[in-house]
Amino acid sequence: MKVHETKLPGLKLIEPVVHRDLRGFFVESYNCNRYRENGIQEQFIQDNHSLSIEAGVIRGMHYQLEPKAQSKLVRCTAGAIYDVVVDIRKGSHTFGQWQGFILSSSNHHQLLVPSGFAHGFCTLVPNCEVQYKVDQLYSAEHDRGISWKDPALAIDWPVINPILSDKDQYHPNLADAEINF
Repeated sequence: MKVHETKLPGLKLIEPVVHRDLRGFFVESYNCNRYRENGIQEQFIQDNHSLSIEAGVIRGMHYQLEPKAQSKLVRCTAGAIYDVVVDIRKGSHTFGQWQGFILSSSNHHQLLVPSGFAHGFCTLVPNCEVQYKVDQLYSAEHDRGISWKDPALAIDWPVINPILSDKDQYHPNLADAEINF
């Protein structure tokens, strides 16, 4: 597996080894020993799986406050998504900066999103399935988000009028969001 550092410290793009033959493929999607050998120390305790039926769905930008902040290991197992991560760590030299990645069922890439980052994605095709591991259980009390369309962030989403949940329509801009990182 190859682990690529990104412009946001701590955020890593992971390319697992994919074994292909005439039957299809095999990929080891997670092996704690291999991840530790590559400097990834998170101990994941919960798996999540989402299906977005339409192209143009945005889920995000989500995070949890301390002490329930989550690191995530994200992959797209059906379809393709544009995955976006924003650094929301006060005092970080990359605070408020974002980076986007294409994760798809064909490239098998994964994204390690450390705590202290807001995370979201936009589906590029219908019937996208996203699976991710987290190192903290979900806590409604600590659940927060920032607006996908915050003008100060100027995220270059691949959709103009996304399909959003009620919750995701009303997140505050980063300047007004509650953060404690």
